[in-house]
Amino acid sequence: MKYPSMLMSSLIFSILIFLLIGPTIAQEVDDETEFDYIRGSERGPEKWGHIKEEWETCKTGLMQSPIDLLHRRVQVLPKSEEIVKNYRTGNATVKNRGHDIMIEWENGHSSIQMNSTTYILRQCHWHSPSEHTINGIRFAAELHLVHQSLDNKIAVIGLLYKLGKPNLFLTKLMKKLELVPHALDKTNAGEINPGEIKFRGNKYYRYTGSLTTPPCTEGVIWTVDKRVATISEHQVAMMREVVHDDAEKNARPVHPKNGRKIRLYTTTIKSRNGEN
Repeated sequence: MKYPSMLMSSLIFSILIFLLIGPTIAQEVDDETEFDYIRGSERGPEKWGHIKEEWETCKTGLMQSPIDLLHRRVQVLPKSEEIVKNYRTGNATVKNRGHDIMIEWENGHSSIQMNSTTYILRQCHWHSPSEHTINGIRFAAELHLVHQSLDNKIAVIGLLYKLGKPNLFLTKLMKKLELVPHALDKTNAGEINPGEIKFRGNKYYRYTGSLTTPPCTEGVIWTVDKRVATISEHQVAMMREVVHDDAEKNARPVHPKNGRKIRLYTTTIKSRNGEN
């Protein structure tokens, strides 16, 4: 009678994934056409908290992101912290959300383990220029890898990019981006391995913040790579041209820290197969 037991285990796993993915959709809006990034606009960042009642945290929250990662206010921790990365190839969708391009993984098989908690990789998307700054410096672009635990905690890994050599992961996606030229367009991207998104170093800023788009949910654990990767000028332009949102950028302004601690960890990121 092993088969019924195996069937039940599979059913329970499917239910858990369903419960995880369902709330995730509500956490970060998939339709970004109701707000914009234009300074002085009635739908700009200063007004997000007024557009909808459920977006009120955008104006009242005290742990908002992004922030400036100023070195002299960063607590350097000599201890190491390990992040175990379990990224697997999975079926994905490329979507134009109105202000950014998002890759969404459908199967929930990729995850990271951090502080004994497992966070499922839900999606990734790009901002240009970068949202986080380091010592006041804003970079060409920023990639967010959004993860969520079974109890709905959110962990985002942020990777910063300066102009230089083309990003190999984006190079593979360029033709897919051309298939979503209008807001809310989406297309099946086939099998994509998030493991091809390379983390650059072993030092990471860590702080507690929020989503950087409405509803600006707080309590997000941010891990931002200290080392900066490269992206080509053409790739940055391509991501902005595809969304056709009449804005030169899709980066939210930095917010005050309000006494929050920013830590700099020496962090080992390992994958299940032993690759960094």
